[in-house]
Amino acid sequence: MTRRESMAGVGAAALLGMAGAAKAATSSSPLDTHDSLGLADLVRRRKVSPTELLDASIARVETMNPRFNFMAQEHYDYGRAAIKRGLPQGPFSGVPWLIKDLNTYIAGLPTDNGSRFYKGYKPEVTSELVRRIERAGFVIFGKTTVPEMGLTGTTENKLTGATRNPWNPAHITGGSSGGAAAAVAAGVLPAAHATDGGGSIRIPASCCGLFGLKPSRGRVPMGPPRTEGWGGLSVHHAVTRSVRDSAAILDATHGVEPGSRYGAPTPEGSFLSQLEKAPGRLRIAFMKDAPAGTPVDPECLAVAEKAARLCESLGHHVEEAAPKLDMAAMGAASFVLIGSSVAADMLDRAKATGMAIGPDVLEPITLGFVAYGQKTSGMDFARANATLQTAALVMAQFMSNYDLILSPTLAAPPLELGKINLSPDTDFATWGQRTATFSPFTQIANMTGQPAMSVPLGMSSGGLPVGVMFMGRYGDEATLFRLAGQLEKAAPWWDRRPTL
Repeated sequence: MTRRESMAGVGAAALLGMAGAAKAATSSSPLDTHDSLGLADLVRRRKVSPTELLDASIARVETMNPRFNFMAQEHYDYGRAAIKRGLPQGPFSGVPWLIKDLNTYIAGLPTDNGSRFYKGYKPEVTSELVRRIERAGFVIFGKTTVPEMGLTGTTENKLTGATRNPWNPAHITGGSSGGAAAAVAAGVLPAAHATDGGGSIRIPASCCGLFGLKPSRGRVPMGPPRTEGWGGLSVHHAVTRSVRDSAAILDATHGVEPGSRYGAPTPEGSFLSQLEKAPGRLRIAFMKDAPAGTPVDPECLAVAEKAARLCESLGHHVEEAAPKLDMAAMGAASFVLIGSSVAADMLDRAKATGMAIGPDVLEPITLGFVAYGQKTSGMDFARANATLQTAALVMAQFMSNYDLILSPTLAAPPLELGKINLSPDTDFATWGQRTATFSPFTQIANMTGQPAMSVPLGMSSGGLPVGVMFMGRYGDEATLFRLAGQLEKAAPWWDRRPTL
């Protein structure tokens, strides 16, 4: 982190002189040279003000968003008002922040969930996660784009359009946190809020060349109004440029919220402190093949193999091994949980608004989940839940012999836009197959509740990022952070950025 921390001072002119795309790409702004912790340090030392940082991020939004379309909503006045009131003296005081426009609420401000069906919806509650983010000193100034209801691995919807990858605008950013990843990759800010119900932190992190950690189930608050998403599949955290930002953000946000049914085990010490510790000699299982047997692009496999060799060079033991999981049963169980949840939400929304469910307000993927969910019963939900509990036990037994599982994050480099989402003549099952083929590795961690991270360790021959995934034992983000810190030093990615 020396490069980010070594700046003696930054003037307002350097921050604000970024209106042009060329200047945004080539300036020595602290948005380029510092992570979020580094920016907060500049604020504490009065080398830059929160207003200057906010204005700098807004200037980059105005320059970059027309090209990449990552902003769902602009709440600039909300951010400025927070600064005017006086910011808490937290670890990120004065640092700009974007939240995902999906089930993450600020009372009185709209949350559209990427859907025409929710356009203009204004919640009456503020999410506990938002409260913790603001107590940490972050300045929220907008919301990032998502696919409708966060249901697919690409951020394309009929409300805001397609979000494009800063590495190549013809390609996807991943989903469902694709807007967040695009904003960070484009240099608007060094970290942003993200969620993950089947890979939605790790997929965009891999597509956009970022670090993305999915925490353990129950680690970060999900409510109010409810404390669980998709039957426990979904979690909140962030996409970041640096590992230490991810750790420090988790320090600021983790912990059981009032009313929650469960929480992840309390860590020993801070997550940030783990980066100061050597991981020791880890036992790593290398899962080369996709769990359901779908093909893996040779370039993605080559990057994972290179990561395995890197781990061995760092003193870790790596061997080919994989848990024996019934992926067909697990996939079917996940569809029951997601479909039931989506159908219930859409029917409740229809009842509350008087709007009819149909293609005028909902997209084919969502309508497919609604139809599927309406066919499920309470017994189906109970059996699906039991199936995933059994899978978690199988994984726990497998991981009694290993500290981590290494695999490709995705089975292909970032696809071109339009390759995953349904066209009018493509049925729901075909979309499901496309999604599973592109992202066959990530869902396991959601199904079993384990933490997992995508680390930006490679590039494709076409100049697109390729991530490598590591999955840890339930509750053991500490080992993931220790290894991530080691990898960041051994194969740094900070200066690997798209040419804007």
